[in-house]
Amino acid sequence: MPRILLVEDDTQLARNLMRFLQSEGFDAVHTSGQTDGLAAFESGSFDCALVDVSLQDGNGFSVCAAIKARSSLPVIFLTASADEACTVAGFEVGADDYIGKPFRPRELIARMKNVMRRHQVASPLLHCQNVTIDPARGIVMKNGIEIFLSALEYRLLLVFFTNKEQLLSRDRLIDELWSVSSEFVSDNTLNVYMKRLREKIEDDSQHPSIIRTVRGLGYKAVEE
Repeated sequence: MPRILLVEDDTQLARNLMRFLQSEGFDAVHTSGQTDGLAAFESGSFDCALVDVSLQDGNGFSVCAAIKARSSLPVIFLTASADEACTVAGFEVGADDYIGKPFRPRELIARMKNVMRRHQVASPLLHCQNVTIDPARGIVMKNGIEIFLSALEYRLLLVFFTNKEQLLSRDRLIDELWSVSSEFVSDNTLNVYMKRLREKIEDDSQHPSIIRTVRGLGYKAVEE
């Protein structure tokens, strides 16, 4: 049964939409704000997220950016705004689709199924040595056992695994972190996250074999 995360602060709309999703064979979880929405995402496994742009304690753009930093979960924006700039902003933070309110429920279901189908085709497992990323679920495993990474640690690892055997400069990695962080990312910040990531994925973080330092140039993920 597909599991849906609904982040919507319109109580009446959320109640009706939850009822409809369940009648169509979906398991749905509803939250009304940015904080609760991200907490639900971090604590559960979902197949698609429906996110309102305007939320009680934030906005849907921040929710989408945080989800995409941690996983490749499909995100569909639900919004009453028909403003082109708003739509463009949604796609720029990684939205998979954008549906204006009011919407027809069966059209929503069709578009949900479409993005989930595309997502399943486009999300193969990523491997490097004894570590595996499942982008569809935002899960990282070492020797078949799940390990838990923060959103920025996950983002770093995803960049390395999608660019295996390629030299990545420190500037490139800082840009990747900055793109999904709400705070300034410095050289020292990168050092901290690289240290934490290595402690979790390497057998010996003092002598890393998966993500190696290329002195004076950057880092490289190596498949032995």
